[in-house]
Amino acid sequence: MTKELKQEYTLRITQANKTQLITILYEMALLYVDEAKEALEAGNRTDFKNAVRRIQGCMCELMDSLHMEYEIAHNLLQLYLYINREVAKAALHNSTENLEHVRPILEKLTAAYKQIEAQDPTGPVMGNAQTVYAGLTYGKDTLTENAADPAANRGFCV
Repeated sequence: MTKELKQEYTLRITQANKTQLITILYEMALLYVDEAKEALEAGNRTDFKNAVRRIQGCMCELMDSLHMEYEIAHNLLQLYLYINREVAKAALHNSTENLEHVRPILEKLTAAYKQIEAQDPTGPVMGNAQTVYAGLTYGKDTLTENAADPAANRGFCV
């Protein structure tokens, strides 16, 4: 993941509600699937293994976020476990074949949660996060981000 993407995801996470956090995890897992494929095609097994670990980390976070008192959580758990198994097989065999099984599932879950996001009126999970305004200023096609009240207390409240 590039430095710019890390900054983008960090900003999105600080301003996300619970549903958006799940969507972000799906998007990150998809990004790591792409990174794993690219690394293996380039012959870089270290980066491939790191991308696989990151996919599994996303899956662990998603499993931890499940509320098992609901029936749908059991179905999602089975999907997450399947994804973990396929990713582990990909790592074991140094192959992207199993990652091809994972991608469509993650894409469908991402699309589903994006629809749910539109119906979720709750506010950001993190309170007291720094407000960032972005816009085109002072230069042709340059994006400048300005922090509002940078001297304010930046302790995050969850």
